Amino acid sequence: MSDTKFDVLAVGNAIVDVLAEASDAFLQEQELVKGAMRLIDEAEADTLYAAMGPGIEVSGGSAANTAAGVAALGGRGAFVGRVHDDSLGKVFAHDIRAQGVSFESETATSGPQTARCLVLVTPDAQRTLNTYLGACVGLREADIEPAEVAASKVVYLEGYLWDAPEGPAIFASAAEAAKQAGREVAMTLSDPFCVDRHRAAFRDFVVGSVDILFANEDEVKSLYEVETFDAAADRAVADVQVAALTRSEKGSVICRDGERHAVDARPVKVVDTTGAGDLYAAGFLYGYTAGEDLARAGTYGSICAGEVIGHLGARPRANLKALIAEQLG
Repeated sequence: MSDTKFDVLAVGNAIVDVLAEASDAFLQEQELVKGAMRLIDEAEADTLYAAMGPGIEVSGGSAANTAAGVAALGGRGAFVGRVHDDSLGKVFAHDIRAQGVSFESETATSGPQTARCLVLVTPDAQRTLNTYLGACVGLREADIEPAEVAASKVVYLEGYLWDAPEGPAIFASAAEAAKQAGREVAMTLSDPFCVDRHRAAFRDFVVGSVDILFANEDEVKSLYEVETFDAAADRAVADVQVAALTRSEKGSVICRDGERHAVDARPVKVVDTTGAGDLYAAGFLYGYTAGEDLARAGTYGSICAGEVIGHLGARPRANLKALIAEQLG
């Protein structure tokens, strides 16, 4: 694949996260389900923001976090997403480009403001996400450039994007461009509630278009409506070439054609689980596109996930390349 410009082209929602600590009682008062992601409108975002404690603003968005992680590792990352020409949009664009990610998507000059996600982090490090999609809903199928997909080893799609008006069309367009160019398609299921909303459509897309599937245990069990992880893993590997399935403190399992590699989680004090799956995908895809075997790619993913859950925010703070060199030699 020497003719590629990018290792990973990530497509998803461009979001600025606002993180604040919160108690379980606060979640109950606000009638929020701990650990879940819900979509809110602008009025709800304003009301919840007013009720929250002091917040920290950091650029986020699931696929964008993955692209940032790939770049932090020394890989070549690109991101497609929509922001508004407002203060948060400028923050997002600056942050992702400063990370070394190519971000050339058209900026909106009218319509909804840049998306934000109000992230409430409870003392047990669980994060509850309240997302106002804002300008993200303006992303269009036409924003997928076939030449850019063809110039990428893997195109990575976040399940959250399916909620956008043209989300399904964007997925289909990216997958078709990848197929025509002989590139691989990766998808993350994103969230169990996202799977619940789109289960049938997700199954069809996974079977027909996905080469590499990322999911946590709850998401993959929900996708296949089975009770056990092993049953879900068996179903997943029957549908895709590679299934990279995370299990929180139990680590991860990577499956391919009868292979099953168990990878341990890295020991770390958990502060905030926001971005754990995103950075796992970044580490895995960096290793995978560099030609590493599945177990080593999964170990890269575990190291990156371990770094991001050790602090607030979903973007890496440590030098990931140095961290991997230190832990693996």
